[in-house]
Amino acid sequence: MELYRDIDLPDPQIRTIGQMQPVLAVAGCNASGPLYFMYRNLARTAEDRAWLAANQIRFDYTVIPPRTLCGEFTKTKGHYHPAAPDGTGYPELYQVLAGQAEYLLQTRDSSYVVVVRAGPGDVVLVPPGYGHVTINPADTELCMVNLVSEAFASEYAAYEEQQGAAYYHCTDGWMKNPQYGDAGDLTIRDAPEFPEEGIVHGREIYELIGGDSLGFLNNPAEYAHLFRAF
Repeated sequence: MELYRDIDLPDPQIRTIGQMQPVLAVAGCNASGPLYFMYRNLARTAEDRAWLAANQIRFDYTVIPPRTLCGEFTKTKGHYHPAAPDGTGYPELYQVLAGQAEYLLQTRDSSYVVVVRAGPGDVVLVPPGYGHVTINPADTELCMVNLVSEAFASEYAAYEEQQGAAYYHCTDGWMKNPQYGDAGDLTIRDAPEFPEEGIVHGREIYELIGGDSLGFLNNPAEYAHLFRAF
């Protein structure tokens, strides 16, 4: 997979370890410095940028270097998406460019928790109603891109209040977060494909820009068939 070197990257938004303290497995973990880097609102051409803006869609690029924090693999902070005007939660589409990723998805009541494993070229669709955390469990840099609606703001508070997701991935295995007393068992699976919308492993999700396959990002209720895999 190309690492989008043909896109001029702006200065990244940097997630620091200090900002991550509320969601780490070890409260007060004695570590500091930058943790991962987010490049927001990217486009290859002015035409693509205009299409993305007109359709309220954002294309981002994230780099998560390998690291452990007090025995826990590096991860993103985690958030939920609110409901779209049609009443269904906003989804999100990811693709791994390099490295290995684990997308830890959970329903708001944490009754269903699933880890979707993905490698270079794999696509991962976060369905409506699921919060999500991305974990880098490997000793190599994780690079990924995503397409998401710009019509909402992500909701981080629930993860901060419960010290992260329902499970932590640590160097000695998966550990249940004690803040989630009634969380469901952890399911681990590989990433499914969605060929009916052109979302298949190995095809750059950037190629979907300018076409008719991204309507589900802003109108998820019309695309219920996409989310049956979960």
